[in-house]
Amino acid sequence: MPDLPGAIAAIAAEAGALALGKWRTDFARWEKVPGHPVCDVDLEVNTLLRRRLEALVPDAGWLSEETADNADRLGADRVWVVDPIDGTRDYIRGRPGWAISIALVERGQPVIAVLDAPARGEVWLAGAGQGATLNGAPIRVGDRRDFSGARVPTDALPKIDSDLVPVDKPNSIALRIAMVAADQADLVATLRWGHEWDIAAAVLIAAEAGATVSDALGQKLAFNTPSAQAFGVLISTPGIHQAGIDRLSERALRLSQ
Repeated sequence: MPDLPGAIAAIAAEAGALALGKWRTDFARWEKVPGHPVCDVDLEVNTLLRRRLEALVPDAGWLSEETADNADRLGADRVWVVDPIDGTRDYIRGRPGWAISIALVERGQPVIAVLDAPARGEVWLAGAGQGATLNGAPIRVGDRRDFSGARVPTDALPKIDSDLVPVDKPNSIALRIAMVAADQADLVATLRWGHEWDIAAAVLIAAEAGATVSDALGQKLAFNTPSAQAFGVLISTPGIHQAGIDRLSERALRLSQ
């Protein structure tokens, strides 16, 4: 297909329109486990995305937050890695910090990525080797070289990191990573085990915008792994990435055990 990224973006837009139409309405919501909310719109969007995306690339495997995992995906050269609504907590609370997240992964790495955030009027798109865009305009990471003063999307900073600068934090980790890509932030770091579907699309957008991307220990990220998990992320401007690893390594090593 000559314009696969465009076709994926169109599917993401359809899913985003579905979610936006039900946002701030009375829909069912519950917790899968304590602290992990889900709503029936997550499931509706997941159904739409799976139907459309599997028709688009029939040989691709499937990995989604809202679908029971199937090891068959491990034998596929290409895999869809999807979060139907990344930032469900913001979605449920009527806040705009959520997005449809779609990545097409080939041999362990994302090659096409779309984040559609209709409540924010944002569409992020990236292709491997093709750069990244926000609403059709090319984006580029900032050039910060001093770790102190780096902008971080967060609600609050621990005392040890008080030299950093908090900026607005959407609930969606994908959108927080994309903020680095667009020079709206300088650093995003998580120090916990997380799922591939949360980050697969966003890390390609960040990398294509020139950000340095790793897990929380500074190692390369891989996707479509058996566990479908990674230990955190560290996304930053290139000039502060090593300083970020140095700052966080002791905490990361302790928490990864």
